[in-house]
This record gives sequence, C-alpha cells and structure tokens, in this order.
Amino acid sequence: MLTGNDSLVTEFVLAGLTDLQELQLPLFHLCLMIYIVTIVGNFGLLTLIGLNSHLHTPMYYFLFNLSFIDLCYSSVFSPKMLMNFVSKRNAISYVGCMTQLFFFLFFVISECYMLTSMAYDRYVAICNPLLYRVTMSQQVCSALSLAAYVMGFVGAAAHTGCMLRLTFCNANVINHYLCDILPLLQLSCTSTYVNEVVVLVVVGINITVPSFTILTSYIFILTSILHIKSTHGRSKAFSTCSSHIIAISLFFGSAAFMYLKYSSPGSMDQGKISSVFYTNVVPMLNPLIYSLRNKDVKVALREVMTKIKKRDKL
Repeated sequence: MLTGNDSLVTEFVLAGLTDLQELQLPLFHLCLMIYIVTIVGNFGLLTLIGLNSHLHTPMYYFLFNLSFIDLCYSSVFSPKMLMNFVSKRNAISYVGCMTQLFFFLFFVISECYMLTSMAYDRYVAICNPLLYRVTMSQQVCSALSLAAYVMGFVGAAAHTGCMLRLTFCNANVINHYLCDILPLLQLSCTSTYVNEVVVLVVVGINITVPSFTILTSYIFILTSILHIKSTHGRSKAFSTCSSHIIAISLFFGSAAFMYLKYSSPGSMDQGKISSVFYTNVVPMLNPLIYSLRNKDVKVALREVMTKIKKRDKL
C-alpha cells in the first residue's frame, strides 16, 4: 500500500535519545520531571499573568505568549519521548509524524520571533522610556505577536510541504526522539536537494533575522545603560534584560548548533544531545528564569499565596 505521497513507509519508529538499556529508566524519570516542571511552571506563569492586572503590560504580554508557546511545543513531543524510554518499539504513523513535525516547527519558529519581540520591547523601554506606552500600544503588541505566529506557520508549512514530496522506502527508523527535519531527510530514498536548500534558507532566515534584530536592540540598550549616571539605575536596567539574555542564548545557541551543520549520522547523534536543550531544558527554564529574577512576578506570586492562605483560614 502506498501512502498519499507515493511512499512505501506507513509508519516510522523513533530510535529515542539513546539505545543504552541501563540509561532508559534514569532518563525516563529525568525527562518526566523536566516535563512536569515545564507544564507547572508555564501554566503557573500563564495563570499568574492572567489574574494580576498590574502584570497586564507589554513585557508580560509577550511573556504570556512565550509561556503559551513553551507549554504547547513541549507537549508536541514529550509524551512520545517518554514512551520511548519504557516501550520496546515506539512507532508513530506517517501522518502522525508529519503532524508532529509541523506543530513542532510552528512553535519553535514562533518562539524565535516572540523572543525578538521581547528584545524590541526592552529596547523601547530602556532607550525611549517616555514614548514606551505610545510605541508599545496594544495594537503594536498584538501585531508583533501575530507576526511571530505567522512566521511560525509559514516556516512550518514550507518544511512540512517539502517533506511530503519525499519518498520513504524501506528504512523507517528515525534517529531521534521526535520527527525532525534532518533525521527524516536521512531516510528518504529520493533526492533531498530541495529540502536541504529550504533548510538552509528558512532556518538561516529564522536564526539570522531574529539574532541580528536582538543583537542590534541590545547594542542600543547597552549604549543607553552606559550613559546612565546612577549605579542603581544601571543595575536596574541590566536586571530587566539579564533574564532575556540568558533565555535567548540557550535557545538560539542550541538551535543553531543543531541545524547549521553538516547532517551526517555522527553529527546527528551530537545533534540529539544539543536538541535536548532547546526542546526540553529551555521551556523548563524560561518560567524559572523570568520568575525568580523578576521582582513584579515575585510580588504577584506572594499576593496570590497570601489570598490562598486567607481563604484557607476562612
């Protein structure tokens, strides 16, 4: 039976993170803990921002969207990844694999541009504080967020559309814990030249454009901070940016290492380890980074905890 794209493969098998049996159970518990922290942390941040009116500002609007993206895209692959550690054969249908690929890419690319929007927000807040409310109006924030999701959709559609044109013959074991671009290209029995060009162009754009925008924003931010005479003022300005710098360094660094290199089988094994950082670790760390290092979030969290304690006493 041939599938819709004349492929002989009707299902794929996910090889997982490692084939060492002694590591399966420890990795299952580790990844399960990471996933639980990711869900609780991001859902908690979504709830906290939604319930506290003083957090309804442009900065937290983008953070709300970032938490939503992290919550969704970690859920695209984590259940399958966890199953792989405890099952002998972790199969995924052809349609399921392509669906996972699309949504994974959609949320990852959307996160690239959401982080870029957050950098622009910090640039306006520090470099043009008097015009901040006017520049970062509700319409502008909505437009920037919508643009991030549109870029995510376009990028995911381009990659997935090119993947659907490929033919997969006998080999169906994906050397990864999710359906990603490079591992799938290695299984194709037809030319992947077009796909490789699309990867270079689309991934290049989605890393270069946000990285350049973020770098430019922070050059202006650093210049403005250095002109602040007050030590307290400089410290406060650096504090508002440090969380974002940590988040983008982890995300873009690991993503660039994964995609902007030669896709040989050996490098793919290294890529699996690298991808753990931007697929598992970054979504878990984002709510921790932005909450533990953010005074407003700490205050809002204390207020919520105080209200809960008062209700319990009643």
